[in-house]
Amino acid sequence: MGRAFEFRKARKMKRWSAMAKTFTRIGKDIVMAVKEGGPNPDTNSRLRAVIQNAKAANMPKDNVERAIKKASDKDTANYKEVLFEGYAPHGIAIVVEAATDNNNRTVANVRAAFNKCDGNFGTSGSVIFMFDHTCNFTLKKEDISMDMEELELELIDFDVEEVFVDEEGVIIYAPFEQFGALQKFFEDEKVEIISSGFERIPTTTTKLNEEQQADVEKLLEKLEEDDDVQHVYHSMEM
Repeated sequence: MGRAFEFRKARKMKRWSAMAKTFTRIGKDIVMAVKEGGPNPDTNSRLRAVIQNAKAANMPKDNVERAIKKASDKDTANYKEVLFEGYAPHGIAIVVEAATDNNNRTVANVRAAFNKCDGNFGTSGSVIFMFDHTCNFTLKKEDISMDMEELELELIDFDVEEVFVDEEGVIIYAPFEQFGALQKFFEDEKVEIISSGFERIPTTTTKLNEEQQADVEKLLEKLEEDDDVQHVYHSMEM
């Protein structure tokens, strides 16, 4: 298996601990999708993807519909997607993705987390080059009539990097910019998309001892506790 498989396996061991956090994250994704492309998922591909992810996370349908209705209200504040970079202790690169309606608050909170946990809050571009920005799809196994090698050949025009199977379904990893084309391809082929998303995979990782890992985990947990933070990526070998 390749780098994306190992990355996914490690992250699955440390999913969002609280369901409320997951629902909050998806709720923000819904607001951003509706503000960008409208409340109709038939004409808003980004919203379709978020609804798929909400279903995969067992978010109640009523919650999704309320979030879409709320996002359609012109008085509902939009969220801005922002990226933060820095280093955890022991030279571990950190990328933080956030969605916020108050950038000053989010910057202050993220900087404080780095400072309190002996990290270094970096400038834009300081570590992002150490991560590959990828998109991924989880597809319904029953909708795939070919083996993985054949599927990879079928998807070669989309620069697909890895194809593998786990208990959730058939997993596809490709460059970030191929998301829209792949989403359309799977929909046209009537292949059910269970979930989809984006991830930043470190190009190289650093192995630490248990004590050093604990230092890094302290910062990761502090960042993930923040309501504005959507995702945290790092270069520590898990």
